[in-house]
Amino acid sequence: MNWLIQTSLNLRVLVVAAAIALIVFGVRSLENVPLDVFPEFAPPVVEIQTEAPGISTEEVENLVTIPIENSLTGIPYVKTVRSKSVLGLSSVRLIFIPGTDLLLARNLVQERLSTVSATLPATVRTPLILPPLSSLSRCLKIGVWKDRPADLIGEKDIAAFDKQAQMDQTVLARWTIRPRLMAIPGVANVAIWGEKNPQLQVIVDPDRLRANNVTLDQVSQTVRDATIAGSGGFIDTANQRLAIRQIPPIYSPAELGEIVVTYRNGVPLQIHDIASVVIDHAPPIGDAIINSQPGLLTKWLDPISPNFGLASMKPLTMTKPWHRFRRSSMVTQVCIATCLRI
Repeated sequence: MNWLIQTSLNLRVLVVAAAIALIVFGVRSLENVPLDVFPEFAPPVVEIQTEAPGISTEEVENLVTIPIENSLTGIPYVKTVRSKSVLGLSSVRLIFIPGTDLLLARNLVQERLSTVSATLPATVRTPLILPPLSSLSRCLKIGVWKDRPADLIGEKDIAAFDKQAQMDQTVLARWTIRPRLMAIPGVANVAIWGEKNPQLQVIVDPDRLRANNVTLDQVSQTVRDATIAGSGGFIDTANQRLAIRQIPPIYSPAELGEIVVTYRNGVPLQIHDIASVVIDHAPPIGDAIINSQPGLLTKWLDPISPNFGLASMKPLTMTKPWHRFRRSSMVTQVCIATCLRI
C-alpha cells in the first residue's frame, strides 16, 4: 500500500491524466449503456386469442376454450393456465415458471396449436398467439375522431354521419396511421379499438326469395363467384411470358346488384331483385368514444424487455396539440398525448 501511494505521488501528473481520461470515457459511454428503467417483474406469459363470430359464451367455452386448454396440457415449464370466454372470443393465458425462455415457450405453444386448429368448428377463426409484451406495455394512446357538422339535427342523421366517419377513419388508420406507427423502433404492436371496416353487404329479403323460388345458397354462391379474385393465366410469346390480369367487375353496390343469379322464363333475375346491396361494416366487438363521440382509439404496446439506452429515454413532445390527416374530403383530428418512450 505504501508503494502504491508513493508511486501515485511521484507520478501525480500521469494519475490525474488517467483519471480525466476515465471520466471522459465514462460520460461518453453513459448514453449507450443498456439500462432497463422498468425491470420486467412479471413471469413469461403466452396468450392465445381465438375469434368465434356469432357463437355464444357457453358455446365458446365448450367448443373453443376447453379444446385449446386440453391441447396445451402438459407443456413443459407451465405454472398456471387461465382462460376467459366471452361472446365471440376465447382467450387462454399460459403463465410459465420465472426464468423460462419466452421464445422456447412460444414455440412449444405453437406446436400444440397446430394440432388443435383442425378440430375447431368451421366458423371459428385460426387461434392467434399475441405478440410478447412487457408488463407496462401501454405507453401511448391516440384518439381519432371527426367533428360533426353543425347542421346535423336528427338522431338518424347523426348516427349515419358517425358510422360513415368511423368507416373512413378505419381505412385511414389501417392503411396509413398503423403502418407508420409500427415502423417506429420499440413499438411491438398497435391495437385499434372501434374499427368498422367497410364492406359490401348483401341483405337478403326472405319474402322475395320465396316469391322467386331462389335459395340462400344460390345467392351466396353467386356473390362468391362474382367477387372472387382469380388468375387470368398467361400467354407465352417468343421472347417472354405475359401475365394476364383479371380485373374484378365489382367496385360498388350498384355493380354487385346487377349480377345475375338465375333466369326465370328467359328473364334474368339479378341480385337487387331479391336483396339490398349496401356498403356497411361487420358487427363490431368493441367501440371507442373520443371527446363524447364515436371514434378510434389506438394503443401503443411496448415489447417485452426493451432494454433501451438512455438516448431513447426522451419525452415525445409535440409542437402542436392537434395534427390533421387529410384523405380525400375527410378531415380527421388526431389527439396525441405526451409520453415517455422507454
